[in-house]
Amino acid sequence: MHNLPIELQTLIDIHEGPFVLIDADYRIVAANHAYCESYGQDPAAVVGRTCHEVSHHSSVPCHLHGEDCPHQKVFTTAQPCTVVHTHYDRDNRPEHVRLKGHPIRGRDGALYLGEVMTRLASSGDLDCEAMRMIGQAPAFLECVDNLTRLAASEAPILLYGESGVGKELAAEFVHQHSNRSGGPFVAVNCAAIAESMFENELFGHERGAFTGCVGRKRGLFELAHGGILFLDEVGEIPLSMQPKLLRVLETGEFRRVGGTETLRANVRILSATNRDLLEMVQAGQFREDLYYRIAGIDITLPPLRHRRQDIPALAEALLNRLAMSSTKRYRLASDAMAKLKSYDYPGNVRELRNVLQKAAALSANGTINAELIHFDGHASAARPASSQPQTGHFLGQAGAASLSEIEAQYIRDLLERHGGHRRTVADILGMSERTLYRKLNRYGLR
Repeated sequence: MHNLPIELQTLIDIHEGPFVLIDADYRIVAANHAYCESYGQDPAAVVGRTCHEVSHHSSVPCHLHGEDCPHQKVFTTAQPCTVVHTHYDRDNRPEHVRLKGHPIRGRDGALYLGEVMTRLASSGDLDCEAMRMIGQAPAFLECVDNLTRLAASEAPILLYGESGVGKELAAEFVHQHSNRSGGPFVAVNCAAIAESMFENELFGHERGAFTGCVGRKRGLFELAHGGILFLDEVGEIPLSMQPKLLRVLETGEFRRVGGTETLRANVRILSATNRDLLEMVQAGQFREDLYYRIAGIDITLPPLRHRRQDIPALAEALLNRLAMSSTKRYRLASDAMAKLKSYDYPGNVRELRNVLQKAAALSANGTINAELIHFDGHASAARPASSQPQTGHFLGQAGAASLSEIEAQYIRDLLERHGGHRRTVADILGMSERTLYRKLNRYGLR
C-alpha cells in the first residue's frame, strides 16, 4: 500500500478548486492547474516560489501583516485549520478566499501544508453605489465568509449591527451570491413607514380599497417574488402588523388591501436591526414567534472600530466616489490618515463618509490634511485657509465655520453642479431623497 506508484501532479489535479502543496520554508512544492490558472502563471513559474509571493504579492509571510497564517498553524500544531485571507488574482485585484490547511506527511516523514482555496468574493463583487464593503481585517473577512456560506441556503437571516456598518450592503451581498441573484432585491426601511400604511406597503391594495384609491398597487411581497425582501430596521414593525407578517412568512399567502383573491409569493426574508430583539420580546414589544421566524440565522456585522486597518482602503474608495462628482482628485495626507485611524466612529462607515465629505468640501487643492478632519461633537470646524476661494456665505466669515454650515455649503455646491437634481445629489451623498429634502428645509436651500 505504501509503495503505490502514484504521480503527485495527477493526484492534486483531481481537485476542481485551487490546491497547492507547501514545504516548511513556505516554498511551493506542487500546484494544480486551477491554482496556476487563478494567478495566471504556468506551473513551472509557480513551483519553487514562496506562497506569499504568489498569492499575496508580498516578500514576507502573511502573518507579518497581521493575517492568520495556515502555514504557521499547521506546522505548529500538525492539525487542520481554516482561515480567511485576501489574495490577489491574475489581474492584481484583491479577492477574499477561504483557505483550508491540511497537514500532509511525505515518505521521509517531512511535514507539508496542503492548502485548498475557495474563492469568496472579488473586490468587484463588494462594490456598491454609495459605499463599499471593503476590508482585510480578520473580523471583516470572517463576516464575508459567513455571508458567503449562508447565501447558498434559503434560511432567513437576521443582521445585527450598529448604525452605519452597512447592513443593507451585506444583504445585497447575500442576494448577489444566492440562488436568487437573478430575482429582485427589494429593500424597505420599516422605520420610515407609517403604521397606517404598513399593510398597504407590504401587500398592496385593490382599486377602491380606500377613499381616493383609483388603481391597483402591487405590494413589496409581490415585487420581491422569486427574490429577496430585505426588512431593514425590522424592530420598528408595529405590533399590530406583526401577526399579518407572520402569517405570510409561514404560508407564503396574502391578500391585497380591499381584495378577496389569495395570492402567493416565493420570497426569502433578510432582516436587519440595531436593537436587541430578544429584549423587545421580553418587554412585549416584539412577537416571539415572529422573532424565531426571521432569525433563522443571525450575524453581527463588526463596527469600524474593530477593523481599523480597513480605514485607509475605505477612505480611498469613498474619496474616489466623491471625485466622480467633482473636478478634483482627493489625497489624504499622512497626518489626516493617522487622525482618521485614531477615532472610534460611533456612526461607523457612514460617519467616515460624512467626515470625508466635509473635509473634501474644505480642501482647496484636493489635499486633505489633519486640520480638515473634524468629528461631530469632538472638534470645531477648521478656519479656511487664506488661499481658499471666498465662495459661499460661510467661507468669507472671519470666524470658523460650523459643521452645519460646511454641510449646507457642500449640498448647495452639489445642487448647483447638478442643476438642482435632488435624486442625483442624494445618491452622491449616500442618503435617501427624503433625508435630503429635510436637510434642504433645515438649511433653507429649497
